[in-house]
Amino acid sequence: MSTTDSPDRKFSLGQLVFGKPLKTEALAHQTVSKPVGLAVFASDALSSTAYATEEILIILALAGTGAATLGLSIPIAIAIAVLMVIVTISYRQTIYAYPNGGGAYIVARDNLGELPAQIAAAALLTDYILTVAVSISSGVAQITSAIDVLRPYRVHMAILVIFLIMIINLRGVRESGQVFAIPTYFFLGTMFLTLAVGFVRYLAGDLPTVEDVEAVHEGTQAVTLFLVLRAFSSGSAAMTGIEAISNGVTAFKEPRSRNAAITLIWMTTLLVITFLGITFIAYQVHALPSETETVISQIGRTVFGERSILYLAMLSGTALILLMAANTGFAGFPRLAALAAADGFLPRQLTIRGGRLVYSWGIIGLAAFASLLVIVMNARTTALIPLYAIGVFLSFTISQIGMVVHMRKMGRLQPGESVQGRDTELYYDPNWRVKMVISGIGAICTGIVAMVFAITKFSGGAWFVLVLIPTLVFIFFRIHAHYQDVARALSLQGVPVDIDRRPIQTIILVDDVHAETVRLVNFAKSLGTPWHAVHVALNPDRAKTVQQKWQERIGEGKLVILPSPYRLLSEPIRQYIESIQEQQPAGFVHVIMGHLAMDTYWEQVLHQNTAVVFNLVLSRMDNVVMTSVPYQIHHTPDNEPKQ
Repeated sequence: MSTTDSPDRKFSLGQLVFGKPLKTEALAHQTVSKPVGLAVFASDALSSTAYATEEILIILALAGTGAATLGLSIPIAIAIAVLMVIVTISYRQTIYAYPNGGGAYIVARDNLGELPAQIAAAALLTDYILTVAVSISSGVAQITSAIDVLRPYRVHMAILVIFLIMIINLRGVRESGQVFAIPTYFFLGTMFLTLAVGFVRYLAGDLPTVEDVEAVHEGTQAVTLFLVLRAFSSGSAAMTGIEAISNGVTAFKEPRSRNAAITLIWMTTLLVITFLGITFIAYQVHALPSETETVISQIGRTVFGERSILYLAMLSGTALILLMAANTGFAGFPRLAALAAADGFLPRQLTIRGGRLVYSWGIIGLAAFASLLVIVMNARTTALIPLYAIGVFLSFTISQIGMVVHMRKMGRLQPGESVQGRDTELYYDPNWRVKMVISGIGAICTGIVAMVFAITKFSGGAWFVLVLIPTLVFIFFRIHAHYQDVARALSLQGVPVDIDRRPIQTIILVDDVHAETVRLVNFAKSLGTPWHAVHVALNPDRAKTVQQKWQERIGEGKLVILPSPYRLLSEPIRQYIESIQEQQPAGFVHVIMGHLAMDTYWEQVLHQNTAVVFNLVLSRMDNVVMTSVPYQIHHTPDNEPKQ
């Protein structure tokens, strides 16, 4: 039997949707090649070129829409491209230094301490949620630019796409990568064709300009250094997603560090060419930031002609890559959440892999948070960008500061010396000074961008992220403190181990006397400990009936009737147990309760399921042990209930 064979089970709808479960040993085979890895991890970065140029033009348009003003977009784009290269070099160093992935979180944890690590985690997790929301909202905007009648339904469309991408990711890394490879490369093909045709037409003097587009706002400001900095910061949205590959190194085939590093270089090369090309052509065709039509759409219809097949193909490719870019968030969020959870800063459930060896709870949680954000922001990309960029550049800055410290540690070693750290092996690198300077320059630049965003976009929504990240960090440390408290409570260190036999009093909770009650009594008698039954008298008349039926049908054991004048169910039980514990302080109280187990979930909902309530209440009491005994009710082919 192969490692991917699932255990014998009946066919189910879940298996059809998510695929057959995979064995744990199949995890080593759930890796991706460089071309597929580019599709999985680079779609966010590549897709950001679809709106980054537009974000530059939106800011520059505040000073007017003349050629001189909008022409500043080209030197701004070049400066952003240079920063891309610097950040890429820094993250390439991270990939080789930390081959187990984790990106900024692991770098900060290893070099800067827990607080910076949790700030990085909060920033990155926020970034991933916003990646999904921004990418899908922008993709929907591309679709509604071509099909205006769909504009009122953009929120519904966005949520539907989030749900579909969630399902695909729940099927596993390899399958999701294969699905997303097609739209990624289709986008690259159509975009490079658009840029090539546009450039050729520009050289030939045959490139027309955009007509019938109204700018998003009138120019009311002067061109100042601060305005240029704002445009630079907004355009730096093109850099979002560069960190994704360093976070997911473990998803690549061996040698994973080398494959991840090569994929990172591929991604940045494509990103720089595409971003600069779009910005150049946008300037040449006099594209304007508009509420009704995206810059990409303006470029496409100007280069290829309105409603031409190539224009529609380009727009379709752009919409697809924007929609699929959300997969970067789905690839990164669960992995990072699992790392933080393993360190005790997030719920442990996030470390559990599902049937397809993916972190299912992380994927589902990401889809839920992103959907909520899309609803709140009404799927508007411009409203989401300010929230998006701060987290990205904060993580960039922390990661690169961490790499500066990492390189400084390497510089303290002697040639040939190596030291094994928590997450990496430190060794002497003769080029550590150059690498440290590169990371330092990158940290300064990305830090400036983050501050400019925080200042200029504060009232536009950035305040939310500036409040959210510290709040998340506080929650992370509270969770960590809880897990530490639990660990101390469970520790046997310095505590004498007292193993002895203690008295046990068994109580059967009885609602009525029927076949289920007989099973509970048989189970209690099998234990060989003293036992009696208890019934809470919510209705005095019914309690008398239960007492009579107990004497007639059971005929042994004591049935204690607990009055409940206020019709409370669990409180009389709790008080009764406390009275028993006063008589036997060192003993255990064993509570046996039954519940009906139905064949289907909808049938189960039709029953009170009081065992759940008792478990919640009694589990908080010391020396109380609960046993839930199910009574299965099945259905025969004739639809007659049968136990």
